[in-house]
Order: sequence, then structure tokens, then C-alpha cells
Amino acid sequence: MAWQRPDGRQADQLRPVSFERQFTRFAAGSVLARCGDTQVLCTATIQAKVPKFLTGTGQGWLTAEYRMLPTATSDRQEREFMRLSGRTQEIQRLVGRSLRSTLDMDALGERTIIIDTDVLQADAGTRTMAITGGFVALKDAIDTLMQTGELERSPLIHQVAAISVGLLDNEPLLDLKYEEDVAADTDFNVVMNEKLHLIEVQGTAEAGSYSRIQLNQILDLAELGIKQLLAFQQQAFD
Repeated sequence: MAWQRPDGRQADQLRPVSFERQFTRFAAGSVLARCGDTQVLCTATIQAKVPKFLTGTGQGWLTAEYRMLPTATSDRQEREFMRLSGRTQEIQRLVGRSLRSTLDMDALGERTIIIDTDVLQADAGTRTMAITGGFVALKDAIDTLMQTGELERSPLIHQVAAISVGLLDNEPLLDLKYEEDVAADTDFNVVMNEKLHLIEVQGTAEAGSYSRIQLNQILDLAELGIKQLLAFQQQAFD
């Protein structure tokens, strides 16, 4: 018997997605990114400096931070301050790598863009929505630099989005929610750009293993979802 999705979606169907731009007042770019019941506030800050290893090179930098609010889940979580969990460190590095892939650092100049991704409510897919929403905040920040005349040309060279895919009862399912995420035999997070080139693939068999045929099915399904997310991002800018 095939897995019955808790919200009644088809295997290849995304949850409802929305991007509410200019959600906060002071950030150079901000968006409340929603995917089903998952909500991530993504903000971009621009600093007129770079890390020491880039000083004098003329190149810019992007870094990301990821946090989950204490009441983002049903059980309150302790706030993370100086000592970050391994999960938090791994996710924010993924977000940073994914968003750096969209930039020409020479065109950015000696500036640092900080993308803060704060999970307000979690129903799985928080890291993928941090990347997808983070790009919207990043583009708004770049547009701000262009509008003020600080940049002559945009350093954005790619668009990026990310989605989760899992195997449940050997069936690939797109955009897992929490009940599916914890039950999945295999769980993937896939990041692609607008050319549908892979930026990163994180995949683990939680139980047993998966075949090469199943891997291809997972990537095909991820590509389908990411195409839609890229279109939703574009709609948000129109």
C-alpha cells in the first residue's frame, strides 16, 4: 500500500509557497518565506568590509546564519547562543554555500552580505526554505545597492532554490512535512540553480539503502519542485 500523505497532496506536489517581501524595516532585503506550515524569516545585511583573508583583494563575501526560535516546534527548544549545535552549524554552512554560488564576488567588491535565516515555525523543510527565501532577500539587498548607485552592475549571476525529497514505502515524495520527514527511509535535500545544475545534494538512507534508479527518481522529482520554486521567486519580484 502506497504512503498516504497527511495533507492529501500528490507525490509530486509542493505545499503552498509564498514570499512576503520587505517584511522588516531596517534590513537591506527581507522576506517571510512560507512553505505549508514552515515559516522562515530571511533578512540580508550589507557591511562595507570583508573577512581578513579577503582584505585588499577587491572581492566580496557572503555568509549565513540559521536559528530556530524556541517555540518554532511543539516542544520549546533552548536558545542557541555562543555554542551552536552541530545541526545548526551544518545548516548555516549549507545556506551560505548555496547563496555564494549565485554571486560574482569580484563584481560585489569588498562588501560582506550576511543572510540571517530565523525559523519562526517548523514543519520540516526549514533548511531548504532558508535557501529559497534567502535568495529572495539577497536579490532585494543587491537591488538596494544598485538603486543607491553603490554598484554599477549586479553581481548576481545565478538564481537558486532548494527542496526536500524522501522515500516512503519506496515511493519518492516531494517536499516532506514533519510526519513524512521522521518516517522517511531516505531523505534528500537538493539545491539547484536556474539552469537546473546541482549546487548540493544531501542524501541519507535512514533505513536500508536506495538504488541508483531511485536516486534518479529523487533528483527528477527535486528538479520538478525546484522549477516551480524558481518561478515563485520570479513572481515575487514582479
